[in-house]
Amino acid sequence: MTSSPALLPGCFACDHQASGSLPAREDVMHTDHWRVAVAFNSTLPGWLVINPTRHLTAFTEVSPAAADELGGLVRRLSHALEQVTGCVKTYLMQFSEAEGFSHLHVHVVPRMPDHPAEARGPRVFIYLEDDPAQWLPESERDDIALAVRAALS
Repeated sequence: MTSSPALLPGCFACDHQASGSLPAREDVMHTDHWRVAVAFNSTLPGWLVINPTRHLTAFTEVSPAAADELGGLVRRLSHALEQVTGCVKTYLMQFSEAEGFSHLHVHVVPRMPDHPAEARGPRVFIYLEDDPAQWLPESERDDIALAVRAALS
């Protein structure tokens, strides 16, 4: 396991983690190892992102305790998304390759019963949008975050 700084200034996820007070959409829930956010650039309600609370770029840098915790977290979030969105399953993906987003992050994405075939599997990324005008509004992302948080309780 390579050494990694706790937080790396200028890293999108680290800068959010370092912020003293986050809105619900950026802090659906958190543990010592992970913080869950609603994806900022999604048009699909319920798209979640799990970020490590320290700067990591690969799963080989995840501590055994954090790795053990991640499995249970994914399961709990999947159940919560079923309750909140009515999805039939969740997709779980990790690439951390986009420009400016090399910080390890895991996507937990609801797959809806009426999900079109052209947006299933890896094609689900069509719901991530470069145009901020297309993103779910912050208020809707906050509502989703609070609903997921309540479903986790």
